[in-house]
Amino acid sequence: MYNVEVSLTLISCVSNAVCKEVKEWQCRPLDPVYPIIYLDAIVVKVRDNAKVSNRAIYLVLGFNMEGQKEVLGMWSSPNEGAKFLLNVLTELQNRELRDIFFSCVYGLSGFPEALKNVYSRTTQLCIVHITRNSFNFVVWKERKEVAAELKNFYTASTAEAAKAALVRFRGIHDEHFPPLAKVGRLIGKT
Repeated sequence: MYNVEVSLTLISCVSNAVCKEVKEWQCRPLDPVYPIIYLDAIVVKVRDNAKVSNRAIYLVLGFNMEGQKEVLGMWSSPNEGAKFLLNVLTELQNRELRDIFFSCVYGLSGFPEALKNVYSRTTQLCIVHITRNSFNFVVWKERKEVAAELKNFYTASTAEAAKAALVRFRGIHDEHFPPLAKVGRLIGKT
């Protein structure tokens, strides 16, 4: 692209020069409290020793008490799994992170339990996954209607409007879809 050739020796020298700093960054102590963290993973193709394989790359992004975003860490695993995420959370705890108020996480099964094991008081928020999971309790032909009603309270402009939408939602669905009513109460807490 730039008509510049880079030798393998140069790449090795640059990699070795920053390797120590990267390791220090990965092990640095964290603030004791992050009010909000986001945890997500993406599966990417990685070349290692001339072999290409899929790897899950995990990223934890946190907002500190001043409202500044920080990347708390990145990890790589051969696959996605709640057991690996438990290790990630334990590492964060070992790096002095003691409390998380809210977590926005993706819907990997077993992850909510892993989060509760390490940070038991954390509230999990992810409207996308809560909404998506709520469709497990709704027959196919009613999903569009339920989705529109769910949207009324997670896009409400005020807390009062959200509460009114939740009351309306529960009035319609508590009796017809009892498990869905639990989802409505979950979203109502956010």
